[in-house]
This record gives sequence, structure tokens and C-alpha cells, in this order.
Amino acid sequence: MNDISRLAPAEKSSITLGFLRLTDSAPLIMAQELGLYERYGLQVQLQREVSWANVRDRVVIGDLDAAQMLAPLPLATSMGIGGMRADMLTGLALSLSGNAITLGEPLSAEIRARTTSTDAAATARALADCLAGGSRQVTLAAAHTFSCHILLLRRWLRAGGIQPQGDVNIIVLPPEQMVDSLSRGVIDGFCVGEPWNSIAVQQGVGSVQATGYQVWNNAPEKVLGVTESWHRLHPGTHLRLRLALMESCAWLADPANREEAARVLSQAHYLDLPLDNLTPSLSGRFTLRKGEPPIDCPHFHVFGRFQAGFPWRSDGEWLLHDMGALLGKSFGPDEIMSQVQRSFRTDLYREAARHLGIASPSQDYKSYDQHDTPWEFEPGIELGADRVLDVPQAQ
Repeated sequence: MNDISRLAPAEKSSITLGFLRLTDSAPLIMAQELGLYERYGLQVQLQREVSWANVRDRVVIGDLDAAQMLAPLPLATSMGIGGMRADMLTGLALSLSGNAITLGEPLSAEIRARTTSTDAAATARALADCLAGGSRQVTLAAAHTFSCHILLLRRWLRAGGIQPQGDVNIIVLPPEQMVDSLSRGVIDGFCVGEPWNSIAVQQGVGSVQATGYQVWNNAPEKVLGVTESWHRLHPGTHLRLRLALMESCAWLADPANREEAARVLSQAHYLDLPLDNLTPSLSGRFTLRKGEPPIDCPHFHVFGRFQAGFPWRSDGEWLLHDMGALLGKSFGPDEIMSQVQRSFRTDLYREAARHLGIASPSQDYKSYDQHDTPWEFEPGIELGADRVLDVPQAQ
């Protein structure tokens, strides 16, 4: 246990953090419930927001001190991609994985008629068969233009031979609007974080065709985002915040604590959703279709384990490369490296890890698509499987 008395004082003790109605907001919420913010001398108000664009904008203008944020957003915001521009950084990742791709029941029934496999590539190929001939228009939704959701969705489509720009229409919707839009036929499917996939399944309006883990094992998902200017003015506050959240993530890493986390998250002032909506992904017993038995997904949400908190610069470079492809442009290697070094602050993670007395990687970059199971990156540093869904070369 670290000696809190030796920490630099908090320049600002009362802060406001933004979050969305998503299961992986658990680190922010449980840090409140477990008294971890208070332990580090912070009084935190949690502010529930409705969209990622809203979260980004409110952090940039200073309405929020910090927020749960999509992993690509600090990069995109710092580069002025997609609207507002401000130098933004993260010194702590909050979670890995947590997403799924769900299609409405009419389209899911067509896929089931073509394959009984739950393999992500098989369902993507079956969807391609459904779209063969180009006579139908399918509209899919993701939670933000620059999100892992849209990158996962595009990779899944391409694995089936579907061109994301041309063969389907991809739009952006806030997570809370996904299920209603699917049930009304406004969209044919979506890629979103939990619990919205489970809600669609439980209501019988959709079936999961691929989990995010199947598309990219242990992909980066949420981070703690702040502006560079806020960090510069409040380094002591920022450190204390990271420490509280790292302890919360460590608590969530224990499967024995997930049931309590689901109960807390369900409360009206947090996610305001039934407990049954939250338990499938948190428990790792995830249901793909209403009426079917759950499947084992022990790494559906990863908090704390596999160095989940480390803001890998290799993740940042991967995300920027994929965002460039989405925009139809290629960022230069020097531009990518420079921006990632400014936005993915591995030094800030190591600073917090030293205070907590926990190990952190000595390198900022790791390999991808080489391991089917957990593996040792360095002595004492275990990382998770890192397979990525294969995309045909022509795609």
C-alpha cells in the first residue's frame, strides 16, 4: 500500500468526471462506491452524459475535469479530426474489450439460414451472401466516428468480403439510442458497448454476430481523458485520480466482485438499468441470441488484468493507422509517432504504478496477432491473447 501522505497535494480537490451508461463505466463508479476518491483526498461528482461527442466537448471547454473516453478520442481531438480540436492526453487506460456486433432479427435469421457457426468470420461471410447482388441497403450504427466500435465493425465486415464504404451504410448513434433504433427498423444492426447488445438480445430484437474480443482480442477500449492544459495545471490532482481508478480496476479484476459491481451499476443515479442487463458481460456468461444458453466469455470486459491500464503507444499507432484508412488518408510515420507520444502518456502510468508498488512494462510498444493465450511480455508482466480477425488481402 502506498503512503498517501507522500503524494503531492491536489491542486483541485473537487472535480467532475463524465461517463456514459455503459457497463465499462464501472471503474469510475466503483471508485466512488468504494471510497477510493475520498481516500486520495478528492471529492468527485460523476456526471452521466448521453454521447461521446458531448463528453469530448465538455472536457475540452472545461465543464468536465476528466472523463471516461473512447481510446481513439484523445488522438482524434488532438489532431482536430471530427470537429473540436484541443491537445488531449491519457495516462491511464480503463478497460479492454467490452463491445459486440448485433444485427436485427430479420437479418440474423438470414445469417442463421446460411451458417450455424458463431465464428466471427463465418457470420461476416454469411452477411456478405445476404448482400450479394447489391439490391438491398443495410444500415449499421456505431457509437462514434472515431471509436474502436467503428474500427471493429469495419474489420468484421471486411473479413466477410464486404466493403464498409459502399456495400453498407454506417451511421453514428449514441449508445442509448441503438436498441430502440434497431427495434423500429431505423438501423439493421450496430456495434456498441455493453449492456446494449444484451438488452437487444433479451428483448428479442437482435442477435450478436461477433463479440469485440473475437475481432480483436483484448483491444483497447476506454481511457481516462483530460486536456493537456488541465493536466499541466493539476498534476497532483491527476495523479490522485489515476491512483483511485487503478485501485478500482484492480478490485474489478477479481471475478468475485463482479456481481456487486453489477448491483451498484444498476442503481438509478448510475446506469438505471435492470441487473439482468448488466450481468451477462460482467460475469463472462454472455448470450448471443434470446433463448439460447450463454457462452463463456471470461475476457469480455478486462479491468486491471493483462496491464489493461497501460496506454500502449503501439495501440495508439494502430488506432491512428486505422483512423487514417477510415478517412481515406495516410498519416506519415513521424506524424503518428509524435502525436501518440503526446497523447498516450506511458510516463504518467508508470508514475502511478510506482506509488502503488505494482509492475509496469519497461517498453511502450508490444506485438500483435501472435498469441492465442496469455503470455509473458517481460518477467512479471503478463499480457492477454492478441489475435486480430484476418482480413483478405484484397480487402
